[in-house]
Amino acid sequence: MHTLTKRAALQRLVIGTAAAVAAFGAHAQATTTLTVASFPSFDLAVKAAIPLYKKVNPNVEIKLVSLAFMDHHTAMTTALAAGGTVPDVMGVELSFIGRLVESKGLEDLGKPPYNGNVLTSKFAKFTVPLAMSGSGTLAAIPADIGPGALFYRKDLLDKAGVSEADLTKSWESYIEAGKKVKAATGAYLMADAVDIKDIYIRSGLKAGEGIYFDKKGQPLINTPRFQKGFELAKAARSAGIDAKVKAWSPEWGEGFKRDKVASQMMGAWLGGHLSNWLAPDSKGQWRSAQLPAGAFASWGGSFYAIPQKAQNKAAAWEFIKFMTTNKDMQIEAFRKLDAFPALIEAQSDPFVNEPIEYFGGQKARQLWKVSADKIQAIAVDKYDPVANEIVNAELDKVLEQNKDIKAALADAQAAIKKRVRR
Repeated sequence: MHTLTKRAALQRLVIGTAAAVAAFGAHAQATTTLTVASFPSFDLAVKAAIPLYKKVNPNVEIKLVSLAFMDHHTAMTTALAAGGTVPDVMGVELSFIGRLVESKGLEDLGKPPYNGNVLTSKFAKFTVPLAMSGSGTLAAIPADIGPGALFYRKDLLDKAGVSEADLTKSWESYIEAGKKVKAATGAYLMADAVDIKDIYIRSGLKAGEGIYFDKKGQPLINTPRFQKGFELAKAARSAGIDAKVKAWSPEWGEGFKRDKVASQMMGAWLGGHLSNWLAPDSKGQWRSAQLPAGAFASWGGSFYAIPQKAQNKAAAWEFIKFMTTNKDMQIEAFRKLDAFPALIEAQSDPFVNEPIEYFGGQKARQLWKVSADKIQAIAVDKYDPVANEIVNAELDKVLEQNKDIKAALADAQAAIKKRVRR
């Protein structure tokens, strides 16, 4: 973008921001300290925004409070439930959005003075429903999305004579390719057999359907979708192609650094994790592809919300709009951490077509955009984390104790019904 264009855009942003703040009253007369609570690597977007935001809002100081993923969401859940100290702006990951939306502790950003409903058409169609409760409350604004993607080490696959087509033709061919990679290189194709279940149960969902619950809040565990997911996980474990390490564990990170894990299925944002801290020394050796069997899935995504007890709601709203509706800021976040933008305007920016050095010059963002365009709007439920925990506990019994899959699914279904008691 030319300097003149950037300057014009910045001037428009300044005018728009000033007008919006004025609508709330004389908010920005004195210095305001805005507390933003986030988590890695979502917090990198806030860090990148601070100097940019300071230019257009010199009277606002941003205080970033970042905790580990689970620590952050546990703290936010507890604060909303118990009336504890809350930030002005709260970062929320997709898997927790249902629980926090249902907590009734977040501002409805669709109502005055926010009137956020006028912004919803700016975002990818499947994102906004994720941030709404059954009553239509707009509890958060989407910042980034997680189109599902397959990341793989091309150099390790080449040594095994395995092509990208071998990985993606079908789920079964993916597992067979893993056997060849293990035999030729000693590397495992995947970190954990659970991963193949996780991505499978998120693919092929119909609009309005949840991962774990239907529209009436009843569990969907004892179904062919979960049956197939469990079968694939068991097949991967039986084939000896998974390293048996959980995602986000120290061993998981070491697997990438030591060339022991040759692929990983997650959201497109994993590209940023790989290049920034998981495997920076493997630059040029990784590639990205669509998921096996032509599957498309949403894996993660991040939102910003305002707690009802926030001290600086007007400033919080202006910051959220800056982070989510400003194209330049969305592209900057995309550039810093491969956070695929929820903002439609940013998805068509020429930046999407640029080659990525870390991926050997591959234009991987084009693939991620194709996936993003295919994803349906799914429902979220406050009990999604509970269901996920129970399902994974039963899958562990299948993988470690050879428990019958049908029995495991039936037990998971019953346990979830007992826990949620609707």
